[in-house]
Amino acid sequence: MSGNVGSNDAVVLYVCNFHPKAPEIPGQKFTIMRDVEPVLQRYFPWLLIIGIALNVPGLWLEIIEPDGALYATIAKRMVLHRDWINLWGHGQDWLDKPHFPFWMAAISYSFFGITSFAYKFPAFLFWLLGLYYTFLTARDLFNVSVARISVLISAVALHSTLANFDVRAEPYLTTCIIAAVWHMLGVYQKKSGLHIVAAALFSACAIMTKGIFVLLTIGGGWVLFWIFTSQWQQFINYRWWVMLFLCLLFITPELYSLYAQFDLHPEKVVFGKTGVSGLKFFFWDSQFGRFFNTGPIKGSGNVTFFMHTTLWAFLPWSVGLVGGIVYLIRFDTNRAAVRWTIYGSTLLTFILFSLSRFQLPHYILILFPYFSIITGYFLYQKSKHVQLHILAKFQQALVFIAAIAVIALLYFTGLKNEWLATGVTCLIVAIVNIIPFQNSLQRILYNGYAMAAIIYIFLFLFFYPFLLQFQSGRSAARTIWENEPTPPVAIYKSLSHSLEFYAPGEVMILPSSEKLSAFLTRTPCYIYTSPELADSLLKSGLKADVLATPAYFRITKLKSGFLNKDTRNRMLEKMSLLYVR
Repeated sequence: MSGNVGSNDAVVLYVCNFHPKAPEIPGQKFTIMRDVEPVLQRYFPWLLIIGIALNVPGLWLEIIEPDGALYATIAKRMVLHRDWINLWGHGQDWLDKPHFPFWMAAISYSFFGITSFAYKFPAFLFWLLGLYYTFLTARDLFNVSVARISVLISAVALHSTLANFDVRAEPYLTTCIIAAVWHMLGVYQKKSGLHIVAAALFSACAIMTKGIFVLLTIGGGWVLFWIFTSQWQQFINYRWWVMLFLCLLFITPELYSLYAQFDLHPEKVVFGKTGVSGLKFFFWDSQFGRFFNTGPIKGSGNVTFFMHTTLWAFLPWSVGLVGGIVYLIRFDTNRAAVRWTIYGSTLLTFILFSLSRFQLPHYILILFPYFSIITGYFLYQKSKHVQLHILAKFQQALVFIAAIAVIALLYFTGLKNEWLATGVTCLIVAIVNIIPFQNSLQRILYNGYAMAAIIYIFLFLFFYPFLLQFQSGRSAARTIWENEPTPPVAIYKSLSHSLEFYAPGEVMILPSSEKLSAFLTRTPCYIYTSPELADSLLKSGLKADVLATPAYFRITKLKSGFLNKDTRNRMLEKMSLLYVR
């Protein structure tokens, strides 16, 4: 049954099945269900505020290694050297990601100082902007109610919230894509020419964040839409060509930066060889090279990887997403062709990701606005169907599963304040099961937000603060600030992006004993290295004190032996911080 069944306060629905044209069964009982729009309108702002609030605590947590701290350090060097062109990482010229996210972080440092908050804050602002554009897109392609549901879904989707804590390129990229799509809708509808400029600008920012392949996610659905509806004239419509020209114009800062850093200096050693072109890497190796696994950065892919990744990454809405996809394929009788601008882009991007040989879980994040709209449309269409309570019951079960998992992990890991965390978790479960619901849609959304609250309160207030203490570089940087922050700092035959970011000034990377000898002429100084190398240096006669031996574990690759409080110490490594007199 279609969700567009009128505006009466009550509607009589036969209890059949989810097929939109299911026949009435003689003698079948029916249920009166209240219209969902007024109720949704009342609780939408409150749930949205809660969803945003659940994302906020991660802004003040330390940056997690390796990628987040590496990107934060690259932007830090931009500010320290006032160099907005050259990207520098791992102690050498760095050619992997385009400049836009680093420019955003560096601008934020200029206002707020070089801090964790300053690094994450611009990404958070982009995420908020992405919610706004998700609303606009869903509103214009469907209706306001679908838009509200879509925004509520997107606000607390698991990997979206984690990306606001472990900031990389995805918060910027996701927003630029959905913003470009909405402005392209304005271009298609022949609205103000400002839509052409805005669509080009957001597309350019997306390209300067990840590369030219994002054009598939932005424009692939539009191409399919034009083909399916035989709108061949759109391919020669001057508005699209103006937009493309402006897009190319807007990416010239990126092209110039790559040319100046690499193409003008073929003597630089990059990826172990000289003569590397930054422009060629940008247009080919970083995109097609990864897809075909022929570039300098290689991976190993599995065609089912993003299928099971989506199921956990889109929690607590994964089942709703599956239902939405099935509904669109089998039962949707209101197939407005223009909606293929998101359906087609979702399909093409997902296929591309699945066929690629280079796969990482956070790649799927750019499809979350599309996923949210598909799920929101499904929930809206079924919001007046009595059998939606099945999904509501499933969402309720997920709340209990999340609560049990959190409490079990609290005691398995031996976290501090476990009684407080357990109490908060049980309180959330109790509240969501006590409050009254006026329809199944409200129950689904409330249970989804209850599950999100359980997970994110646990992660940001208890679990991640515990994990972050095992970033030895951050602990070493804290010791430096407490001792004497003015002497230079170096990392000898090791790597720690958290030390590079949190230590005062720029941290030198010393890959050889020759580099170390040159650095030691600048005494007093600090050296961060392994205990074995520290002991060797002390035995060789280096006049130094061991200021700290912080514990280290790679917390982005958790293992049961580390999580278990009884075996954790056996899993830890030690690092050494020397103060050379």
